[in-house]
Parts: sequence; C-alpha cells; structure tokens
Amino acid sequence: MPTSFRPYHPDQPQLFPPDPRDWLPDDHLAFFVSDTVDAIDLSGFYARYEGDGRRKQPFEPRMMVKLLIYGYATGVFSSRKIARKLHEDVAFRVLCAGNFPAHRTIAEFRQRHLGEFESLFVQVVRIAQEVGLIKLGTLALDGSKVKANASKHKAMSYSRMLAEEKRLRKEIRELTQQARLVDEQEDVKYGVDRRGDELPEELSRREKRLATIRAARDRLERRQREADEAAGREPGDEDRQGRRGPKYKRPFGRPPDKAQENFTDPDSRIMKCSTGYEQCYNAQLAVDDAQQLIVAAEVTQQAVDNQQLRPLLDAVRTNTGRTPKRVLADAGYRSEENFVSLKRRRIDGYVALGRGEEPARRDPTKRQTREMARKLRTKRGREVYRRRKAVVESPFGWIKGVLGFRSYSLRGVEKVAAEWKLVCLAVNLRRMNGMMAWA
Repeated sequence: MPTSFRPYHPDQPQLFPPDPRDWLPDDHLAFFVSDTVDAIDLSGFYARYEGDGRRKQPFEPRMMVKLLIYGYATGVFSSRKIARKLHEDVAFRVLCAGNFPAHRTIAEFRQRHLGEFESLFVQVVRIAQEVGLIKLGTLALDGSKVKANASKHKAMSYSRMLAEEKRLRKEIRELTQQARLVDEQEDVKYGVDRRGDELPEELSRREKRLATIRAARDRLERRQREADEAAGREPGDEDRQGRRGPKYKRPFGRPPDKAQENFTDPDSRIMKCSTGYEQCYNAQLAVDDAQQLIVAAEVTQQAVDNQQLRPLLDAVRTNTGRTPKRVLADAGYRSEENFVSLKRRRIDGYVALGRGEEPARRDPTKRQTREMARKLRTKRGREVYRRRKAVVESPFGWIKGVLGFRSYSLRGVEKVAAEWKLVCLAVNLRRMNGMMAWA
C-alpha cells in the first residue's frame, strides 16, 4: 500500500484572505514588541510632525518604532535588510500591517529620532522595575570594545599629517604656478564653453585633501591642549630649567607623533580588541542581577574603564531613581577614587584589584584600596564577586554573539551612544518577552 502524505497544493488559491497574525505563535516576540510600543509614551516621535501640513502623508511613527526595535531585537540592523524583510518575513509584515517603507525612509527615521529612542530605553527600564523584574540588589558593570563605522586604514598619525601637509602645500604651489603659465592657452585647454578660470581637477583634489588633514591635525592639537591643561601644564613650560623635574619631551599642546585621527569617524579611537587594534568605541553596561536586564548603557571614547564607574552609577540613578545596594566590577574599574565614591554612595562594592596590585600597608592614599583587598580575601567576598561574570558578560554575549551586533551603523559619539541604547532596548525586550504580559 503506497504511503499517504498530507495534502499539499501550493497553487490552490484561498477563498478568504487569512489573518497574517495567525501564522505566528501567540508568544512570538513581534506581539510583545507591538504591545510594548503601544503601551509607552511616543509623544516625542509625534512632536516632529505637529503642524507640518505636508501633502504627502508620512508613515505612522508607532509602526516605524516597532519595525526598528524588532529589527534590532532579531539581529537585523541594516535599513536595506529591514526593508527586504518586509517582503520576506511574516513577523515584519505583521508589525507593519501592509506598509512597505523604503530603506532610505527607515534610515532617515532612525537618524531623526535618536534622542527619542534613548528615552524609550529609560521607559522600558522603569517598566521592568515597576513590575519587579529589576531589583537593584546587585549590579554588575563591564565594558567591551565595539567597532566604529570606520576603518583604521582611514586614519593618519600626527607626524605623517605634518609630512603630508608639507608635501601637499608644495604640490599645490607647483600646480598653481603651472596653471598661470598656461593661462594664455585656456581656450584650447578648457574649451569654448567654460570660463577657463576653474580650478584644475588635480589642484582641487589636493586642496580638499589638505583641508581634511589640517582639520584632523587641529582636532588632535585641541584635544592635546585640553589634556595638558588638565594635567596642570601651561603654555611655554617646555624648558623647566630652574624648576623641579625634568624637561617635558614635547611642547605644550603638541600631540605625540604616533597619535592618530580617523578621517571617517573622528570621534572613534584606536583600541585594542581580541582581533588586534581597531577603530572602536568602549561600550559600557550596568546589568541587574535579578533577570539580567540592562539598567544603564553608555558609550565612551576612552579605551580604559576606570573612569566609567561613576558615570555608570549616575546613569543608573537617573534611569531608575535608586542606587543599587551592591556593585560588582572587574579590575578595569579599580582606583582609589572609585572606591571612595562607592563608600560615599553607601554601595557595597566588590571590584577586583588584579594580580600584584596589593597596596602598601601604610600608604595613606590607598586606604579604601586596602579595605577592598581585605574584603575580596574573605570567603564571602570571593563568593559574591564570582557572580559578576555570569551577570554582566551574558548580555554582551547576546548582543555580539546572538544578535551579531559587532559594529555600529552610525558615526559620531552622540549617534553611537543612541544606537547603543537602541540595541540594549531590543535586548531587554527579548529578555522580558515571556516574563510579563500587557493587560
């Protein structure tokens, strides 16, 4: 007897149009994203359209917010890929309900509303706190390098900038002199339809490159002046004869020869990653121990973490209105100033000191560091600190490994910080799906 298969007729039309929502399970993430967006305040997104009076109707902001959040929550970050998913993925089509915004529209909406997406992150954190998913009993902090939307090969060191600037000035002078010598032949050279006084293409290209290099050099020098002033230096203090201490190795405000600036994203910095040195930003997270939800997400241009503990705790306070009882952090956050800050905030801190970092017993400037070392040597201290890795490193694994977010789509530290919050908002919603339901 032949095997009997279930009916399969792909060419048979359906008499009644089905509801696309029936094709998704009831607990699908798309429904939770949709319910969440419907329940939170989106007035900031609508404010830009008030009194516009445009003839061409824009897409519904609520729909665009759902589309972008669900895209990031499922690892689709490119506006072109999101637009393609609208034709291929049932969940995307359900969220947009028959609308098909173009990739340029999606990209422009994301750029235009970056500040509003930051506020959505805070709203979702407060909702999670209200329903008891965030306890603020134990908080773990960590940072990770995420690649900027720029190549390290589009950067140039300060010493090479000076050399290139000198070379380009010489070539521009030669090209300008050459243009003057052939000025009498302009009709032949430029043609009868042109004035003849346009810049030669070679000259224009070199002048643009020279202007770009000068702008990058000015940014490097400005940052170095600010750093020197913060360190207590003054202009003209290169020669320290007659004073204590050796001479400075470089003039005030002059960057080291190896200092680099990127032409594509000047706000990004060269940082050491697992794959070597890359153009990056340092992404920071503060994660609550209860359900591993992210309560603060910040971005810094500094490669080290030890100056980020206090800004992260300030962000936690701003987002939740409360201070955590306990904080766990690795050795990257160790410093006497951080330990003093934890004590002043009445936070029970557990911050690793690293190998060979035991402070001198009688050093009066390391009192809180000695106290931290004593705490971490106890059995309870070791048990408490052991939770750090499980709490904070998992969200980075979800972001980079599960979602595949390893590089920012936007450029500039402010836009990158907003995109990082959008990523963390998406991760939080993935975690919250199944933990709570909207009435």
